[in-house]
Amino acid sequence: MSDIRNEQRNFTRVQLDLPVEVHQGGDMWSQRLVDISLSGISTDQPDVWDAQYNEPFTLIVKLQDGNELELHAYLQHVEAGRLGFAVQHVDRENIEPLMNLLGQHMDLAALEEELARLE
Repeated sequence: MSDIRNEQRNFTRVQLDLPVEVHQGGDMWSQRLVDISLSGISTDQPDVWDAQYNEPFTLIVKLQDGNELELHAYLQHVEAGRLGFAVQHVDRENIEPLMNLLGQHMDLAALEEELARLE
């Protein structure tokens, strides 16, 4: 990733390898998480990828404790075998699991500061 792109990031990305189901309409793709932040998520790109780029996606991250994290997002870019999504909505049931997941891998003060920027 270029230095310019890194400078544009407002939220810390945590690299994790977890299963992700990407849903759109009646279609579902099984993928792997590459990284996640409060505002975005990257996954690997499946071999067959025939999604509608301008339509919303629901991403279901399978957490190690057996729970799931559901995020609503739009595709922002496809490059180098990766799909980058901008998270548009995190509902009440999913904000705590997202914060817990990120909090396990980054400084809690930085996470709180990033959360305050979202509000």
